Amino acid sequence: MKSSASSKTQPSVLENPLDKLSVILKDDLADVNALILQRMQSEVPLIPQLAGHLIAAGGKRIRPLLTLASAALFGYQGKRQHKLSACVEFIHTATLLHDDVVDDSDQRRGKSSANALFGNEAAVLVGDFLFSRSFQLMVEDGSLDVLRILSTASAVIAEGEVLQLSIANNIETTEDQYFRVIRAKTAELFAAACEVGAVVAERTPAECKAMRDYGMYLGIAFQISDDVLDYAASEKRLGKSVGDDFKEGKMTLPVIHALAKANGAEKEFWSRCLAELQQKDGDLQEAFAILKKHNALESALAEARKYAGLGIKALESLPAHPLRQHLTDLIVFAVERDY
Repeated sequence: MKSSASSKTQPSVLENPLDKLSVILKDDLADVNALILQRMQSEVPLIPQLAGHLIAAGGKRIRPLLTLASAALFGYQGKRQHKLSACVEFIHTATLLHDDVVDDSDQRRGKSSANALFGNEAAVLVGDFLFSRSFQLMVEDGSLDVLRILSTASAVIAEGEVLQLSIANNIETTEDQYFRVIRAKTAELFAAACEVGAVVAERTPAECKAMRDYGMYLGIAFQISDDVLDYAASEKRLGKSVGDDFKEGKMTLPVIHALAKANGAEKEFWSRCLAELQQKDGDLQEAFAILKKHNALESALAEARKYAGLGIKALESLPAHPLRQHLTDLIVFAVERDY
């Protein structure tokens, strides 16, 4: 997968920029992780047990890192970003717990999901607990701007989840509906994570907007790439089984592109597999062949690259800082990664 971004902005040999950010921001990240562990504690033992199963399961911490990087990019020297990074991670973790229940998933990051181990009821309720913890952290920060940004993000994410549910298994799903879902479910929290870092650094409205735009474009590019990888990735590299979206009948951008060019037999195939969920051995391989025939994976990646370019452009208005290049590398990597 070659990027249309210039070689100047390409991370060398697709090194993961998150690893570099984790090293650069290691002290801040250590404080955030300690705060996460502290604030997920409860006198009800099942709460930290279940939350810890997911939080300690090897997540990328990409959203907290975005808040930390955003604040550091502007030279902020305080500690407010630590609580807000933990807040962002709690919102994300709560949505994962709820998503796995809605999707009836039994795997998360290559391991048994929390709902599979502890039950759907416990997973939903602990997700609610983490949402509540996130709002406590927002209130403790004391900024109405921060409260507005993160509470709005929580509401938008919930709307996205409901919208995705309402169009599930519908092969008439449009590209516009797909983008509405991923903007809400994925990109909104990326955008909020970036924006609050600029807000605590007391930057101008234009700079806060530039960071928000970067996060939004990063989230969109990241999700499109994820949807491509669900068909095209190596299971060993991805760390989970491929084809989960197909098995659940999710309408993702590669499928929408393939359906736009489908003949009658192919439309019947997608209807049987995604709308009716009447799948049989070999269907995933057939789906991949159809996607390849219509160049649907590459055309979806082209869309992701377009948003990566917009994200890079948003960063160009911000102060020159080594972290700006790392954030540029991150959005390129989000598209070009193979896991």
